[in-house]
Amino acid sequence: METARNIMAALAAAGHEAYIVGGAVRDLLRGVPPVDIDIATSAVPEHIAGIAEKQGWKAVMVGAAFGVVAVVAAGRSYEIATFRSERYGADSHRPESVELGVGLTQDLARRDFTINAMALAADGSVIDLFGGREDLAAGIIRAVGAPRERFAEDGLRMFRAARFAARFNFTLEAATFQAITDNLERVSGLSVERVRNELEKILLADFAAQGLDILLKTGLLAVCCQVRNQQQVQAVPILPELCHLDGLPQNPRYHLYDAWRHTLDVVGLAPCDPVLRWAALLHDIAKGLPGVRTVNGEGQPSDPGHDKVGAEAAATILRRLRVERRTAERVVWLIRHHLIFPAVAEKAVLKWLKRLVGGFKSQGQFETALWQLFALHQADRLGGRTQPDCNGLYAVKEITRTILSEIPFFPEQLALSARDITEKLGSGPEVGRFQQNLLLRIQAGQLLNEPAALTAALNARRQRLAKKQEECL
Repeated sequence: METARNIMAALAAAGHEAYIVGGAVRDLLRGVPPVDIDIATSAVPEHIAGIAEKQGWKAVMVGAAFGVVAVVAAGRSYEIATFRSERYGADSHRPESVELGVGLTQDLARRDFTINAMALAADGSVIDLFGGREDLAAGIIRAVGAPRERFAEDGLRMFRAARFAARFNFTLEAATFQAITDNLERVSGLSVERVRNELEKILLADFAAQGLDILLKTGLLAVCCQVRNQQQVQAVPILPELCHLDGLPQNPRYHLYDAWRHTLDVVGLAPCDPVLRWAALLHDIAKGLPGVRTVNGEGQPSDPGHDKVGAEAAATILRRLRVERRTAERVVWLIRHHLIFPAVAEKAVLKWLKRLVGGFKSQGQFETALWQLFALHQADRLGGRTQPDCNGLYAVKEITRTILSEIPFFPEQLALSARDITEKLGSGPEVGRFQQNLLLRIQAGQLLNEPAALTAALNARRQRLAKKQEECL
């Protein structure tokens, strides 16, 4: 904060107004150190840069059209922006025109929500023209001025409303909520990348369920954004596949809540990791679908096979939302395997692990996926199961840990190197086949993963191959 005060003092000494604005003020009032500190000033960009250079600070024009200069002082970057007003047109996110040289009141009035529309003067006084301090204390997200105008200006603000609710566990003020439902058509002009970024910020927030429920209840999940491919604009559905889960009944013998409430709880219980939060959000996405939903012998709903169908649906969703490929692949794997869990017995767990290992290239990769699968299982059980049986889960996890420390699943774990095998068998596919044979025999308890035992097996293999070659001659 001291450096920010020095910047404000330098601007003031040159005859300009200067205030800390936006999220930094909000966070300071919450008693949280701000991550970024933005300053708004009456100085135009050229004057900001000149003042910075006189102080020995580096100044970079990062948005000249918006009057924004990045000033690097004391090893930290500060965004300094000229007071401005904005006018929006057809674009759903970017202003059509920007007017510099307005006053602080107009600059604050263009901002999205009251909690982000406060300013902090150099003397420590807070300028709050729209009731942001009161809304902050009450836990309310309220649009500045007329909510419909704010969302009509910038469609991404509707997702930001849900994100701030998810971040702070706030609720949407009624008129702000209604204005989102009234402006859903503005989403069609937003790029899929911007929407996906907001979705992931919501997923990774401390109160993700709050933000996700807002997305569903306002209708934001059911509409389309866009992607440009070779100069053509294509509509991209956001997440309509989640909407049918709201109110979808589950078998009360096993579940306390409907499918949507369960999904929200699982998201909230999953570790704050993109892979796990995406998997938690989509893990039951196929429940209730035709061809999946049935009625069991007790007359209760059942969804056999929703893991497989859900994994296929998740792959489609994550691809169209352009989620990072490796993240998407792991999410799909987790959903595909989230339903099957072994009995608390070493033989059953080993069989389960042998079934799961296919497709992984290293022990580290496999173990990471397994711990993620255990985390998803735990969140799934605690998120509204009538009998979560976490003790059984923990027992299987410990058995898994023991097996992984004692039994190899990959050639790199063998107590015999590929070079040793090549010296005896020659190069080529025979090396890989022999390594897989060793792994299977060790896993079956027929062979110890020790140099002497594996060398003996190698020599026996070499002799058999030599004899076979002799017979062919």
